[in-house]
Amino acid sequence: MNKKEKSMSTRKLVNNIIVHVFLTVLAIIWVLPIAWVVLTAFRKEPGSYLTYIMPKGYTLDNFINLLTKTNVINFPRWFMNTLIVAICSCIISTFFVLSVSYCMSRLRFSFRKTYMNIALILGMFPGFMSMIAVYYILKGIGLIDGPGALKLLSLVIVYSAGAGLSFYVAKGFFDTIPKALDEAAYLDGATKFQVFTKVTMPLSKPIIVYTILTTFMAPWLDFIFAKVIIGTNTKYYTVAIGLWNLLEREYIYKYFTQFAAGAVLVSIPVAVLFMFMQKYYVDGLSGAVKG
Repeated sequence: MNKKEKSMSTRKLVNNIIVHVFLTVLAIIWVLPIAWVVLTAFRKEPGSYLTYIMPKGYTLDNFINLLTKTNVINFPRWFMNTLIVAICSCIISTFFVLSVSYCMSRLRFSFRKTYMNIALILGMFPGFMSMIAVYYILKGIGLIDGPGALKLLSLVIVYSAGAGLSFYVAKGFFDTIPKALDEAAYLDGATKFQVFTKVTMPLSKPIIVYTILTTFMAPWLDFIFAKVIIGTNTKYYTVAIGLWNLLEREYIYKYFTQFAAGAVLVSIPVAVLFMFMQKYYVDGLSGAVKG
């Protein structure tokens, strides 16, 4: 190895070390807040503002009290409210997104490009800009001032009604599936719906999984719309509203560790859903490549 090759090898080694050190620092910065929340969830001593990170004592009482003592903090009820809204919104939104995406990818009709341009422009604005208008629309049809259960229905409507506008990612995936497969199915006598369900969908598991994850996480983690629509009825709180209330001045010292425990519990359904869907994502991706 000559001098020039040694210099290039040394430079490459130094660059690799710098990159790995940089990525390690980023990983620590990303993991540290998560580790702090988990440690706080198991911390025995109360309070939020402490001069140390590692707890002096560990306990499971934060989780036990959060799930059993429901006179002040009805976390199980909030959890179920959020789960119901998230599951219903996920099912409806996934159907809307995939249906609209397939139509935009495969069908040609009047005002198609106009609709796509309008959807693109509307997608540039955050959803909470329409919050006041949505609130008064729901109030006008009697969903805000009605029974508390109607407020959960209102959340499902809010999260799923506009889902069809976010079709661009799924449409891009459907565009990669050869149209020759559709034409072959048509020659065999299949209808458009049969092509959609029996040809396109089996090859689209990656985008289905992606859509399910995104449409589930949006209502699961949302705070703004839920706070506006639910109001002050604690019985129908979602976990985002309920946990936020634990940070108020009169609760934060006593319930901060339970707030951390709730944050850990909230992350479990998303993690389980991702781990369950990951297998289908990988299998579907390989199947799509073969197709």
